[in-house]
Amino acid sequence: MSDPQTDVEYNVRNTVSPELFDEIIGEYLARSERAVQGLRGFTDIYYDPHSQQKLDVWGVTDDPRPVFIAIHGGYWRALSRHHTAFMARTLDSEGIATVTVDYGLAPETTLEEIVRQVRAAVAWVYHHGAGHGLDPDRIVVGGSSAGGHLTGAVMVPGWQRALGLPETVVRGAMPISGLFDLRPLVDSFANEWLELDIERAHALSPLLLVDGPGPAAVIAVADRDGAGFLTQTHRFHDAWAEHSPCTLLVVPDRNHYDIFLDLADSTTALNRALVGMINGLAEQRSPAG
Repeated sequence: MSDPQTDVEYNVRNTVSPELFDEIIGEYLARSERAVQGLRGFTDIYYDPHSQQKLDVWGVTDDPRPVFIAIHGGYWRALSRHHTAFMARTLDSEGIATVTVDYGLAPETTLEEIVRQVRAAVAWVYHHGAGHGLDPDRIVVGGSSAGGHLTGAVMVPGWQRALGLPETVVRGAMPISGLFDLRPLVDSFANEWLELDIERAHALSPLLLVDGPGPAAVIAVADRDGAGFLTQTHRFHDAWAEHSPCTLLVVPDRNHYDIFLDLADSTTALNRALVGMINGLAEQRSPAG
């Protein structure tokens, strides 16, 4: 049985009407399709032989570009990379490439495996990105909701060496309306598909794995978000800021779902923060290896 109060704090579907939810999710896909039309890129790349998951690369030129790896949300059980390319044309105009990533969905795929897959996607960009117009020394990762949690999972230390990566492979990060301490979800409706216990939730919680310096980060949340997401965003920002450059961005007049679309609009604070972070990366490059 789930805890009713926990369900209230973490069930963000109840923060918008069903009609608005359907409209925004439809915009994810429609805007993504329009954004990539005519953009130079590479599609349907198998980035992980084990899972056969795919990624797409958008907005490349003959010169290596910094890259934004966009990770979709959907409470780890819905959506795809095809819903997550809506910022590609706007970033292309700023000289930034976009990589959109699929991962296996719960409950068929465990959360440990989802995290492993997303880390494998980062490894693919580092090891193979140079052959696809990407600069492996200017990788920024971001995502919304479940994608915010998965962004946190690549921000923390301890996993890079096993994939042949430097600790600094992720140079910048933008988790948006994410969850960073999964222990409350053990007593929530979401555990119907996550099937977590406290020990596994602890091991999968970026907030509990912060251990020294990491990438610069903009940690963002909608001001109309769910209570649990707002609280966790503030907690993760405070923990990350103890060791690393970090900005907290609470976006006014946005909800849990439409905040992500701000990345496609060059006039928004979220887009400007992302572009500013990427433009601020050091230009020095080391061999991708």
